[in-house]
Amino acid sequence: MPNPSPALLTLSGIGKTYVEPVLSDVSLEIHPGQILALTGENGAGKSTLSKIVCGLVQPTTGAMLLDGQPYQPRSRSEAEQLGIRMVMQELNLIPTLSIAENLFLNQLPQRFGWIDKPRLAALAQTQMTAVGLSGIDPWTPVGELGVGHQQMVEIARNLIGSCRLLVLDEPTAMLTSREVELLFAQIARLQSEGVAIVYISHRLEELKQVADRIAVLRDGKLVCDDAIAGYNSEALVQLMVGRAAEAELDLGHREIGAPLLRVRKLGRGDVVAPASFDLHTGEILGVAGLIGSGRTELLRLIFGADRADQGEVFIGDQTQAADIRSPKHAVAAGIAMITEDRKSQGLLLPQSIAVNATLARLGDVSRMGVLDSDAETDVAQDYIRRLRIRSRDGAQAAGELSGGNQQKVVIARWLYRDCPIMLFDEPTRGIDIGAKFDIYKLLADLSRQGKGLLIVSSDLRELMLICDRIAVMSAGKLVDTFTRGQWSQETILAAAFRGYLNAPSSAPVAQQAA
Repeated sequence: MPNPSPALLTLSGIGKTYVEPVLSDVSLEIHPGQILALTGENGAGKSTLSKIVCGLVQPTTGAMLLDGQPYQPRSRSEAEQLGIRMVMQELNLIPTLSIAENLFLNQLPQRFGWIDKPRLAALAQTQMTAVGLSGIDPWTPVGELGVGHQQMVEIARNLIGSCRLLVLDEPTAMLTSREVELLFAQIARLQSEGVAIVYISHRLEELKQVADRIAVLRDGKLVCDDAIAGYNSEALVQLMVGRAAEAELDLGHREIGAPLLRVRKLGRGDVVAPASFDLHTGEILGVAGLIGSGRTELLRLIFGADRADQGEVFIGDQTQAADIRSPKHAVAAGIAMITEDRKSQGLLLPQSIAVNATLARLGDVSRMGVLDSDAETDVAQDYIRRLRIRSRDGAQAAGELSGGNQQKVVIARWLYRDCPIMLFDEPTRGIDIGAKFDIYKLLADLSRQGKGLLIVSSDLRELMLICDRIAVMSAGKLVDTFTRGQWSQETILAAAFRGYLNAPSSAPVAQQAA
């Protein structure tokens, strides 16, 4: 049924070409108060299209109208002045500044020529409360927050001031279910005020929950623009990838053997209470918990990225604890880690796929101390094929890839290093549903090779699909471990809340409810 109100934004024949076309002849109308779900595989053109709308990228072909008038924003700030805002998948925050300063960086309240700090704090607290961050000090440096809380700060920043069209690019990728509820409440409020929203996500169940219309891109072309009510998840997957996604995952026959990694009373202050567990050869061990529960921090302690106050890590059957004082020592001991923040911690964005993929094993692509570019290229092309990395070739810069394809490059590096112990922090964050199953199959293959995989994920269904055991962290403590057949979403969530049941009222809302 056509929308009775005039279009807020009209796109006609939008195309974008770099070396080759990434968008072709995309035409859409977005109406006030409409929530348009935009989806497609990684590399399908979703982020490019949204960046064109928000002034970050200029189209090669086509035209746009805003309220029926020509619309050609030359920058993000120009688009924002016209009420077009975007929460990007890659965060746009300054880590050394406080939450309050990040929120109001371009409009800091002043008094007698000085920043009015009490008013700034009050304004920040209002915005933070709206997205569930009321328990956090507004003067906390953003760099000290986890990625999930940083995402909420970015969302809060874009809800300040005039907003006519809000683009949300994978907004829930790192949020707890409680934070998702708060976000959806904000979306409903904005919709009631006539704000149009473009909601980009691979989480198809979310799209049906929040949106009234669906647009699907495949290989840069618009293949669907219709009311979302007429599509189930299977139909949307077929539109996205041109085939049906698998509902089940056959992990194949695997032998789970002796302990490969033994963690004994490893802890750090009040962030991670002393934790002990074993990871066996051929095993996939998941780590569940709310944002801020200590999951990432535990992996960082094992990997030597943070220094532990107490505890030891043993490799295999060694009786002497491993000397892991830094990530370099961890890699030498046979431990790899794929971090949750690929942009700042996982990749050299200006460098090529080939450089990034071989970085952890340069000796194998060198001759007489000089890098062999042909060998680098061969390795890159192998992983581009195996992981289905959408790119021109191995020479393309990692920073030019979509978020999901960047994640695949990080995974490729550690696959090439061939470490027996692999730590994965949110391995499928920002990866579309079709590619997720490619990664799952890869993880199963690694476990069949006898590697031990320790996987942190915010997606419980993902952990329940691929793991042999799931350990649960709550308020910094490892509170329970479930084996396959023992767990359910309810039992895992109950364990995840256990450490917060007696939490003081000043604890962050996002950590008290999900």
